[in-house]
Amino acid sequence: MLNRRITAALAVAAAGVLALTGCTQQNPGGGGGGGGGGGEEKVKVAFVPKLQGIPYFEAMNTGGQKAAQELGIEWIYRGSSTADPGAQTEIVNSLIQQRVDVLVVAPNDPDSMAPVLQEAADAGIHVMTADTDAPNSVREAFVNQATADGIGTALTDALLEAMGGKGKYAIVSCGQTAANLNSWIEVQKKVTAEKYPDAQIVDIVYAGEDEAQSVSMAKDLMNAHPDLTGLVGECTASAPGVAKAVTEAGKVGQVFTVGLGTPQSMKQYLDNGSSSAAILWDVEQLGYLTAWAGLQVASGTPFQETNKVNDQLTAVKWDPSQKMLLLGDPLRITTDNVNNYKY
Repeated sequence: MLNRRITAALAVAAAGVLALTGCTQQNPGGGGGGGGGGGEEKVKVAFVPKLQGIPYFEAMNTGGQKAAQELGIEWIYRGSSTADPGAQTEIVNSLIQQRVDVLVVAPNDPDSMAPVLQEAADAGIHVMTADTDAPNSVREAFVNQATADGIGTALTDALLEAMGGKGKYAIVSCGQTAANLNSWIEVQKKVTAEKYPDAQIVDIVYAGEDEAQSVSMAKDLMNAHPDLTGLVGECTASAPGVAKAVTEAGKVGQVFTVGLGTPQSMKQYLDNGSSSAAILWDVEQLGYLTAWAGLQVASGTPFQETNKVNDQLTAVKWDPSQKMLLLGDPLRITTDNVNNYKY
C-alpha cells in the first residue's frame, strides 16, 4: 500500500518538476507545480507541533498544506493545546496506531520523546523532527529553520545594537527542556561574553508557551533589576510578552527588547518602539520543506547536498553528518519589512 501511495505522490511531483526550470540538483519528489492526488493512495505525512493554535505553528501548517496540495500527499497536523510533553506523547501514540507513513515531531522534551519515536520506527513508520530536534532519537532527518549560531548571534546583535553595546539584560524563555531554545541561549551567552564585554545576562526565566505568563515574568525581572536595559523573548509567546510588559510599565526607550516573534504578533510593538526587532525565518516555507522532506523519506529518495524544493527554496542544504536539512539564514524583521508577512 505504501509503495502505491509513493508512486502516486511521485507522479504528481514529477509533473511539478517538468514545470520547473533552472534547477540545481533536483530530487525526484521536489517540485512546485501540480495538485490533487490519488485520494486513498496518498502518502500520509503527520506533523505534531509543540502545541497547536499559536500563529507560529499555524503558519507551518499553512506551508505544509500548500506542499501537500502541490506534491499530492496527505498532510496531517495535530497538536495539543498546551506545550505538555505528556499530551504530545499521547498524540504521537495515536498517530502510530493510525499507521501514518511519516511521523514528524517538534518535541517539547527530546529525551522523553526519543523512546516513543523508537516505537514508531519499530512499527515501520518513518520518523523525522522539525523546528526543534531530538538528536538522540532514531529520526531519519531534522528540518532545521536556521543554525543555533545564526539565531543566537542575530538575537544578541539586534538587542545589543539597541542597548548601545552595553548594559544588563535578561531572557524570558519558554519550555525549559526545549532543545532549540536552550541551544540558542548558549550561543547568546557566548556571543555576549566574547563580543560585548560591557554587557551581562543577569537572569533567565521560563514562562512555558504562555504570553500572559511572559508579561508577568518580564515585569518581575524589571522590578528585581532596576538597572535592566534589555529583555529577550526567546519564543513566539514570550517575544510579544516582553514587549507588552515594557509598554505597560512605561519603559519604552529605557528597556529594549528583541525576540523570536511572528511578524503580525510583533507589528504593534515594533510600531510603538517597545520591540527593536524580531528574529525569525519564513515559517510557511519551513512547513513546506517539512512536508517535502517527508515525501523524500517515505520514498527512500536521498537528499542531495543542495536541494531545489520549490521556486522559493532553491538551495536547501543537507548535512549528512547531522542528518539535517537547513532552511537558511534567520531574518531580522523591523518596521521596514513586517508587512511583507501575513502571519
